[in-house]
Amino acid sequence: MSVSDYWNPKFETCSKEELRALQLAKLRRHVDWAWNMSPYHRRLYAEVGVEPGDIRSLDDIRRLPFMTREDWMAVQSEQPPFGDLLTQPRERAIRYHLTSGTSGRRPLRVLDGPKDWQWISECWAYGFWAMGVRPEDTVFFAFSYGSFIGFWGAHYCCEKIGALVIPSGNMTTENRVRQIAEMEVTTVCATPTYAIRMALEAEKLGIDLAASKVSKLIVSGEPAGSIPATKRLLEEKWGAKCADTAGMTEIGTIMMFECSHQPGGAHIIEDHFIEEVLDPDTLEPVPYGEMGERVVTSFGRGFIPLIRYRTSDFVVKVPHDRCRCGRVFDIYDGGIRGRVDDMLLIRGTNVYPRAIEAIVREYREIDEFQIRVWKTAEHVDEITVRVEFVPDWHGYREGLMQTLAADLKRNHEGLRINVEEAEAGSLPRFELKAKRLVDDRPKA
Repeated sequence: MSVSDYWNPKFETCSKEELRALQLAKLRRHVDWAWNMSPYHRRLYAEVGVEPGDIRSLDDIRRLPFMTREDWMAVQSEQPPFGDLLTQPRERAIRYHLTSGTSGRRPLRVLDGPKDWQWISECWAYGFWAMGVRPEDTVFFAFSYGSFIGFWGAHYCCEKIGALVIPSGNMTTENRVRQIAEMEVTTVCATPTYAIRMALEAEKLGIDLAASKVSKLIVSGEPAGSIPATKRLLEEKWGAKCADTAGMTEIGTIMMFECSHQPGGAHIIEDHFIEEVLDPDTLEPVPYGEMGERVVTSFGRGFIPLIRYRTSDFVVKVPHDRCRCGRVFDIYDGGIRGRVDDMLLIRGTNVYPRAIEAIVREYREIDEFQIRVWKTAEHVDEITVRVEFVPDWHGYREGLMQTLAADLKRNHEGLRINVEEAEAGSLPRFELKAKRLVDDRPKA
């Protein structure tokens, strides 16, 4: 495969009619594969009376039952370690990964075969090529290369493109920053939170990242990559364009990427996925421009088919012509807006951690923050945002916290959200997905 294949006019700029025909052909083939090879899927479809031949149009996807994380965990618990989802003997697998275990849930176990892994890296190549990564680039991966899938596929995509890859493994943040400067890195991959942390470390070391060779910052793993205030902060500190991507261990790879035109959202890789946006209560489709839950069907992973998987991600889909790049792939405006299971109900008001971060990141004087929820002795829910100020900032802290509290209240229907200062260095720092929410309320 040549590097020119990563800009694929055959699919990325085909007509919508051709794209839908391709999706239907892949859907029918994938459902047939799952039915014949995965005991779990055959049982799931038999329960609702659906067979592969019943899928004659894209609308027929709605005849298929959903997959959920809870169902996946249940079959893995009943038949450890992988349940009966596998389509091939585990001996044919070449990769093993775990979900990150966010939201306090038990991680899922995933296997991939050689074809799966080739597909995973090629989907990453869509995003990296779209953002301008080329063979002459030097790409630095600031993550730990553990069992969490993270940027593993992106590493191999850069090798396919022909770029020089620098894995940082278990380096300290200081050593990573120094190597980025010394090796004249042009592209850095990290979570948004860790990219901020590296920028602050560079400032302490006297390294001017904005004057370095870094021109592209590709982030993933958190909704913050599409929060305008966070993106502005990152672009200012790194002197580079910041592009958001998103994927899931369950999918195996990214399913959306932000191109170099940066249209305020990320393109869906629609020749490899069907992305439905449904009302999470009625499970009916919502139109362009309305928020709903992502339900994803992935065509590339054969070891564990993923068909109509409820992701719990909130998204807003808009037409492809929002962007001038020429791709026919629709866009998730603002990337991943949040998660169904991240929503907090505080005294009758819905609160999303992403919305809080969008406000906090407008304050450059704040280094790190944490959201704490608890219940008072009178059984009233309270929420506090704890903030650490950047080192050596000696402004009027009480006044800034009052202003932040007013901003939070104004953007949350008048809900009082407390703001308090945390001792310098007391809040946790993160390399992978940040876990800034601490919910101390008694569990039901």
